[in-house]
Amino acid sequence: MVHMKKKAVCLVSGGVDSSVSAYFANDKNFSIYALTIEYGQQHKKEILSAKNIASALEVNDHIILNIDFSKFGGSSLTDSRINIESNRNLNKIGKNIPSTYVPARNTVFLSIALAYAESIDAGDIFIGVTSSDYSGYPDCRPEYIKAFQKMANLATKKGTEGNKIKINTPLINKSKDEIINLGLKLNVPFEKTWSCYKGGKKACGRCDSCQLRLNGFKKVKVKDPIEYEYIPKWYKF
Repeated sequence: MVHMKKKAVCLVSGGVDSSVSAYFANDKNFSIYALTIEYGQQHKKEILSAKNIASALEVNDHIILNIDFSKFGGSSLTDSRINIESNRNLNKIGKNIPSTYVPARNTVFLSIALAYAESIDAGDIFIGVTSSDYSGYPDCRPEYIKAFQKMANLATKKGTEGNKIKINTPLINKSKDEIINLGLKLNVPFEKTWSCYKGGKKACGRCDSCQLRLNGFKKVKVKDPIEYEYIPKWYKF
């Protein structure tokens, strides 16, 4: 008897966390339907990375949806007039909500993923949120995911019929080094990922995302395979 793989919608941004989350779903034998949101960010490097990750995973389908958050503003990722934090002390990252917070982004992303999942009769959604070094984003916390899950159960036909769409957050309690270590075990092609908030030819090495990534690779004692314009002095093996 042939058993059909269960379908899962994976939110893939092209970064470390979403890539590891998608590879985790693949390792659990899900049939992957990748979803990438082009939300008006100032650069397209992460969209290219998302395409590369989806291709490497040989996903069943990859939808790239355009929703232009830059029409609203309110984030340094979508508004060039707002400065992106740089060269911050690692201990200070996550102590406040940074300028890179995009208002309600994960709520919008998960809502779209929920619609996609229900339309293809998928029972699972995977999102790479993590709360342990989450850079101060309120929509990466376990209590937020729990609240969204409750809403999803009430808001969908599948949910009301008892076929709930599960929001999977396999990285929610992991630190960046634990995520990278898991990714190494899953053979995630980190050289295809992009974490930098800026869109240069090389990653800047100064923004919060670059620093958290570099620190994660340092802790697992593996060299980050992407190139950087600047390498912090503490990043040494």
